[in-house]
Amino acid sequence: MKPCCRILITCKNSTFPGSPSSKSIVDTFSGRALRLAQDRRSDGCHLRILGLSRPPIHPSRSNFGPPGSNWGRSRVSIGYSCLGGGRGILVISNVASDIRHASASVESQSGGKSFEQIYVQGMGVKPLVIERIESGVERDENPRLGDSVDVNIDNLVGSDEAIAVPSPAREVSESQEEAWTLLRHAVVNYCNSPVGTVAANDPADKLPLNYDQVFIRDFVPSALAFLLKGESEIVRNFLLHTLQLQSWEKTVDCYSPGQGLMPASFKVRTVPLDGSNEAFEEVLDPDFGESAIGRVAPVDSGLWWIILLRAYGKITGDYALQERVDVQTGIKLILNLCLSDGFDMFPSLLVTDGSCMIDRRMGIHGHPLEIQALFYSALRCSREMIIVNDGSKNLVRAVNNRLSALSFHIREYYWVDMKKINEIYRYQTEEYSYDAINKFNIYPDQIPAWLVDWIPDKGGYLIGNLQPAHMDFRFFSLGNLWAIVSSLTTPKQAEGILNLIEAKWDDLVGKMPLKICYPALEYEEWRIITGSDPKNTPWSYHNGGSWPTLLWQLTLACIKMGRPDMAKRAVEVAEKRLLKDKWPEYYDTRTGRFIGKQSRLYQTWTIAGFLTSKMLLENPEMASILTCEEDLELLAGCACMLSKSARKKCSRSAARSQVLV
Repeated sequence: MKPCCRILITCKNSTFPGSPSSKSIVDTFSGRALRLAQDRRSDGCHLRILGLSRPPIHPSRSNFGPPGSNWGRSRVSIGYSCLGGGRGILVISNVASDIRHASASVESQSGGKSFEQIYVQGMGVKPLVIERIESGVERDENPRLGDSVDVNIDNLVGSDEAIAVPSPAREVSESQEEAWTLLRHAVVNYCNSPVGTVAANDPADKLPLNYDQVFIRDFVPSALAFLLKGESEIVRNFLLHTLQLQSWEKTVDCYSPGQGLMPASFKVRTVPLDGSNEAFEEVLDPDFGESAIGRVAPVDSGLWWIILLRAYGKITGDYALQERVDVQTGIKLILNLCLSDGFDMFPSLLVTDGSCMIDRRMGIHGHPLEIQALFYSALRCSREMIIVNDGSKNLVRAVNNRLSALSFHIREYYWVDMKKINEIYRYQTEEYSYDAINKFNIYPDQIPAWLVDWIPDKGGYLIGNLQPAHMDFRFFSLGNLWAIVSSLTTPKQAEGILNLIEAKWDDLVGKMPLKICYPALEYEEWRIITGSDPKNTPWSYHNGGSWPTLLWQLTLACIKMGRPDMAKRAVEVAEKRLLKDKWPEYYDTRTGRFIGKQSRLYQTWTIAGFLTSKMLLENPEMASILTCEEDLELLAGCACMLSKSARKKCSRSAARSQVLV
């Protein structure tokens, strides 16, 4: 694997030529004078200013950017490098509009069907924004999180636009203390700077496979835990480094996927420097699915990256990161990949099996709910962050159209409750007309026997998948919970999902929250759908296993719907066992009674999911900045209204009451 245009993300020890000196710097930002004086002669430190910026105000962005954004404010990141007995300090520069064209540019190309083609030019200039200078010092192999210096001008001038992360005064439990210790031990350092957390950190595991890598989806709860703790450096580094990995060449058997694909994971490796056996450098080695089991591309990685980017800005107030040219380009490349034209008749995203958290064969190929919920959420987040101008207006229009169509599609066709199941039970089949009721030609005999007695009188859920003549009636927790968080469901449907979880508590929570899906595939169905997968046996792993990391999604959904007591109850169930069970990846059996037979211990996202849940329950106001509220104006829009063709038939008018309730 080779990086495009030799953009190899590396770090190496070097000697900075120069002598200690005092330095006074006077600069003007947006009409304000910043006077900084540093005298580091005594300790041999040399002050450096990296990346002055003055982001312009974008009038058109106000409709899409979150309130309280720092648009138009100037920022500078200040750091120093010690030339004497001190240690090199990480410096992160906030690059914005005045120097946007220094490393990359975003350009539109005519001829696109629905929106402009996005591509990157000028990548010959190294876009790396993280710099470290070390000289004559012994390298610290285990730096602590927070050792770095990152000064923001807004903080110096008393800006109050960043969201203040509350510091809970509550007594910390033994489980929380150990969880924080384990989470910090799981931090991966790259050039002595934190860039993520390993998937699992079990000292007794002699064959970690890829559990010693940093996974994008796995890092999300860790990132939220650090952000809620007020520690943002690791998240910023993660976002920037994974963004640069996006531009790497990705090839499997001489074929390359789309340019915007994000890696599933990456690993920090130490390699000889330019063939030398004495000097070494660190490199980031990404996996885009080339070495994954089944060679499946991680569709959800880019979606989670966008969601985390928005969360970082909302919590820290560092909206300048979103405005950077490389970040804007990364967002557009992901959207370009997701919104590209295909053969589909539906707005849902078509993917193969194993392309998300369920990364093994489990019969979710097609249009799985988890991908649709993350896709919708990423579109909502992108809509807030994209700078609207002549080069991006077509993309924004495509995003709005897709959001409108996708929300209608999921709310109308994926939702089932007692009433809907009774309608399906009485469906007529083989209907050939524009006004067909059974649009997907679903045969009533597909309704499984377990569902008839399982569905409660009050409540419902979104089914796992929908394709022609096929409805997957399994309950998938992540898809349903994230549909609530992102407002993909109606408020009434969101209440129905939580009502169902509460009514079926013993099945979905049991001895350990939360079932990844319900029920498990068994007997002949398991053999056919999973291919007799020995890891996905009934009520284990992805096939009905219980995953504690899902606690934080459940907590977000419950707080959003005003039902935090339900989340507290689930967290209490988990807290009784996680510490003594050594933080397993998943649990087995119908009620989650046993630790999973192949479960890794000290699983990082189990630890981080627990911590994030606890902090959200202690500070429920923080949950609102991680969720999306209902947008009725967006839902009311319909692309069909733009066409005068008599062939275009829209079923929204008949279903309007359901969609907007």
